[in-house]
Amino acid sequence: CPPAGTPSGEAAQAFARALLDGREAALTTPAPLLELFPAALAAAADDQTRLALCVARAGLVAHGLSLAHTHVRLNASQLHNAVRLRFPALGGGPEDPARRRHLFAAIDTALEEARAEPVDTGGLMAEQASAARLMMTVAQVTKHIDASQPIRFLIAETESGFTLLAALLLARLAGVEERIEISPLFETAEALEQRGERVVDEALRSPHFRAYLRRVGRLCLQFGYSDSGRYIGQVAATHLIERLKLRVADLLERYDLSGLEVVLFDTHGEGLGRGGHPDGLDARFDYLDPPAVRAAFARRGIPVRLETAFQGGDGYLLFGTPALAQATVARIAEHAFAPLPQGEPDLVYAEGGFAADLFAGARAAFNGLVEDPGYAAMLGAFGPALLDRTGSRPVRRQSDTGGPATIRHPRELRAIPNNAVLQQLGFPANLMHGLGRGAAREPEAFHELLRRSPRFSNALAFARAGLELSDADVLRGYVASLDPGTWLDRAAQTRRPGRAAALLAVAR
Repeated sequence: CPPAGTPSGEAAQAFARALLDGREAALTTPAPLLELFPAALAAAADDQTRLALCVARAGLVAHGLSLAHTHVRLNASQLHNAVRLRFPALGGGPEDPARRRHLFAAIDTALEEARAEPVDTGGLMAEQASAARLMMTVAQVTKHIDASQPIRFLIAETESGFTLLAALLLARLAGVEERIEISPLFETAEALEQRGERVVDEALRSPHFRAYLRRVGRLCLQFGYSDSGRYIGQVAATHLIERLKLRVADLLERYDLSGLEVVLFDTHGEGLGRGGHPDGLDARFDYLDPPAVRAAFARRGIPVRLETAFQGGDGYLLFGTPALAQATVARIAEHAFAPLPQGEPDLVYAEGGFAADLFAGARAAFNGLVEDPGYAAMLGAFGPALLDRTGSRPVRRQSDTGGPATIRHPRELRAIPNNAVLQQLGFPANLMHGLGRGAAREPEAFHELLRRSPRFSNALAFARAGLELSDADVLRGYVASLDPGTWLDRAAQTRRPGRAAALLAVAR
């Protein structure tokens, strides 16, 4: 493989030559290996050996020649830029209502006329558009490395169905439209509150996208709990994500696509931390995959595949020993094969007016907090200095402006550091802000719903945990450390030689 970073032309040429020279000997599908398992199982000396062989075979069938399911990711704007460069008629953005109808007609025409083009390493090196380059990389992977499994093509900040059609267009040009699973990521306030359903609807209106879905056999959607919770509050985000899933079930039925499998991938980075549901794995899986959502898809005959990530400390904790891993897998299996709910619907759906008003009020209150300059100042006062490093990406999102890394809006801080800073400050606002005001308006209805609705109680568990982690005195202490008066008072009282000068310097 070429070295890390941008490879030289010579390194890329050597890599391409190695791929081609080893083409006849290389495996690009596990089929030749899978053919060996029946004989190996028949010859196995004992059950332990047979079990190990079965596990290895299951891994090959599930993941092909990769260690896991391969995902790639980019932003919607990168896709838009790539198709504009190639197709001038697609200039302008889908957010412009004056051009929306023209834009969708133009991209349908482009899809009708598009044909697969040759992809090679030289063309990949020369390509300037990051989205086109990534799609060409996918083509090279499926051609030379593993053609047995589709690659998930995740699109962040998706707020228009045009984005999904743009991805399909680039995939068709690269010859990989049947090798990728185009998956929008819904995480922003706009996507969850207004546009998520419209994104799917706009894409499904295109006969090309419907035909693509029928060929690959599944519709893939991803939901970002940590980012959405950062923008609109965790409990409100939970409600909106569930509502969007239910509406997707309706859309598939409307477009006669009930035969598709639906993949619901939850990034699972809640405000308490990755996988941080306070009530154990049973409640955690019901939180991500509510019984009502499972029932809605089942009524329409739509199979659902739930995917969730166990990342970072969450993965170490739940799979750290054989006993822990066995218990975790057992809980997953219990959830996967749990019976669908019977009888009367959960009270949160049967009498949803109060709950909907509560979540809407909390969402509005949290939006006001997020737009308050003081909130951004609080997050940025200490910022990531309060934390150990979290992952490989920079804590602060990239900006086109230079100068000091001042946080002017919460969106400029990544989700995990954002949530961690709030916990360090003793003020996990993303878990509970705005709920108390709504509950106080109708306390009896609130307590009745909390007592009788498992779904409502499950979602409110985050607010309960947030309250337990809150401490106004901790927040006051941090704020006081930024007040010059605190240091002036200490300077006036100190008796240690030289200490007053140091404290006055801090005050200045």
